[in-house]
Amino acid sequence: MPETLSPEQIAFYAENGYLVLENRIPAALIDRLRAEIAGYVDQSRSLTASTDQIDLEDTHTPQTPRVRRIKLPHTHNAVMRDLMYSDLVLAPARDLIGPSLRLHTTKLNMKSAGFGAAVEWHQDFAFYPHTNDDVMAIAVILDDMELVNGPLMVFPGSHLHPIYDHHVDGVFAGAMDLAACGFDMKDAVPLTGPAGSISIHHGRIVHGSAVNRSDRDRRLLFYEMMAGDAFPIMGSLTKWHGIEEYNTRLLCGEPTLEPRVHSIGARIPAPLPAENFTIYEVQKTLKARAFETVK
Repeated sequence: MPETLSPEQIAFYAENGYLVLENRIPAALIDRLRAEIAGYVDQSRSLTASTDQIDLEDTHTPQTPRVRRIKLPHTHNAVMRDLMYSDLVLAPARDLIGPSLRLHTTKLNMKSAGFGAAVEWHQDFAFYPHTNDDVMAIAVILDDMELVNGPLMVFPGSHLHPIYDHHVDGVFAGAMDLAACGFDMKDAVPLTGPAGSISIHHGRIVHGSAVNRSDRDRRLLFYEMMAGDAFPIMGSLTKWHGIEEYNTRLLCGEPTLEPRVHSIGARIPAPLPAENFTIYEVQKTLKARAFETVK
């Protein structure tokens, strides 16, 4: 029996590839997360370049700190790590892809008021193809999310499509030419909701987000995960340091040495750019951009 989702919600996710659960995270915990973020922004005041933990906007200065991502927060922030292991996050994931879950990565994408960077259209599965498609991202919505904030947007049902070409001039660019792939922006659905909600999107769904043009911050804490029997295909950007280390990434359930092989196709993200491999940097090579850039 499902732990937290209704049969209708499970069916909606299967058909559309996304789900929004409003008011899932208690307000007190959202306040704690915001306080943790404020600490990282204070740290950034002493930075002139991005670090292993903090990724800076191009327009960042120590006097006007602008952080666009906190990288791998579960490795250096106890509050964000504890939430990752909680049933607030894992219960709906188990309802959708089974009892054993493995972590792929975490990140906190920040679009501060008036300048937060856009993320061009892409599919997560283009970055890390696996033996099966039970791959998802759960985003904790930390600020009230409306269309003007540059919310995550998705094309419903596109998780049932092929993986589109994310290369430019033969080099992986981490983004699609939307029109060339047959999509129209008017068909995209924004994943909005009050602070404390979570959104879930399938690893194959086409998604992106515009610049934050509002006077309010827009911050999303992402936990990306897959079923415990989904193993990375050679060439995936998923890190592989052997089965012992791979099993340390189990969030719940039991390990296995029997990958489940079932997919509707994949592409390998190679060759990679020589340097500056973040999604923000590699997407700058895209020639047909869908979103305006930060001023």
